[in-house]
Amino acid sequence: MDAYHGRRTRVAAAIGDGVAVIPAARERLRSNDTDYEFRQHSDFYYLTGFEEPDAVLVIAPHNERERMVAFVRPRDRSKEIWTGRRMGVQAAPERLGVDAAYAIDELDTKLPELLYGARKLYYAFGHDEAFDRRMRDALAAAHAKARRAGRAPDETADPGAVLHEMRLLKDPDEIAKMRRAAQITQAGHLAGMRGTRPGMREFEIEALIEYEYLRAGATYAYPSIVAAGENATILHYTSNRDELRDGDLLLVDSGAEFELYTCDVTRTWPVNGRFTPEQRAIYEIVLAAQEAGIEQVQPGNSCRAFHNACTRVITEGLVDIGLLKGSVEENLEKERYRDYYMHGAGHWLGLDVHDLGRYRNDDDAYRALEPGMVTTVEPGIYVHRDLDCDERFKGIGVRIEDDIFVTASGNENLTGSIPKRIDEVEAITGAAALA
Repeated sequence: MDAYHGRRTRVAAAIGDGVAVIPAARERLRSNDTDYEFRQHSDFYYLTGFEEPDAVLVIAPHNERERMVAFVRPRDRSKEIWTGRRMGVQAAPERLGVDAAYAIDELDTKLPELLYGARKLYYAFGHDEAFDRRMRDALAAAHAKARRAGRAPDETADPGAVLHEMRLLKDPDEIAKMRRAAQITQAGHLAGMRGTRPGMREFEIEALIEYEYLRAGATYAYPSIVAAGENATILHYTSNRDELRDGDLLLVDSGAEFELYTCDVTRTWPVNGRFTPEQRAIYEIVLAAQEAGIEQVQPGNSCRAFHNACTRVITEGLVDIGLLKGSVEENLEKERYRDYYMHGAGHWLGLDVHDLGRYRNDDDAYRALEPGMVTTVEPGIYVHRDLDCDERFKGIGVRIEDDIFVTASGNENLTGSIPKRIDEVEAITGAAALA
């Protein structure tokens, strides 16, 4: 529990005489009496390592006796027979490293006491209407007590202002988990490449990939995108039902989640094992753009620098092959490249796939990269059928994505061992197509 206790201590120091209330995720109904698979709220997990639902963490530095308090589900033999073991209230202080623990049913009674004496409440309103009401009721009760003596929070703030900046800089244990997620993702993508045959369906490749995640004790970090042919020009395509046709490309955006830490990787490969000249031309531009972008992921560089590098190389390439007319500088200035490349080149990565933390400073300038940050670098080119351009390129979609860890001396590509060079990709998929 040392890592989690250290994070809570840092939050306590940051909020001073405030009080932070961080709820766990709740189970959500999928259909009738069946719930969605439970996944813990990232902020709560970051501070506790606890994966049960219906729990709350309260950090109250002003409270001399109970600075760290957990509310958890009590032991219940009849319910545990049906839905699994619970840690319980008695075990919580030692297991979670907190000062005190109470049953979750006591939250409404105890919470006003923990709010009393604090100047500011750190709680993220607007995400859970039912819990928001409980917080307002607790605040009202704390203020009622404060009218007689003492004080209660008279302002609120989102704890993300503190927590998400902490989460942005990964510690060695977090990076170790992300490396493991990357290893598992590699196994999945290789299984997908090796299993690809014309005539298969997209969901068959999805199954091959995600089987490798499950057999390694992980799960998928987000619904896998397995997009064949023109489907690859739809950025968030997830239907995964169409046929893999001879001569098409297959774009796969899929990553494993290991102990709640995520991986996010995209690879694009030919269904029949060989790129056509037009596919190769697009692919080479995207790969060159990604390599230029990764070079810019350096401590001290702007977090926008790698996007700008990717955009320039893509624009140069699109001009070279005739999909853009005019000079490179004119196309960049007028953003004409956005017909083919319309998204940013990356995002923070960690406990969430699109991890939290600011991209800009208070002066609205893009922040500098720092050791400990992890970002994706994922340029792409998408030639939609409705574009007025050379017919030979229509329907081609290519994206290449890796996860880049900013180090003190440069960067580490956590997913760089997943094949992406044309000769490597064709060696794997070409052998598969002939098998």
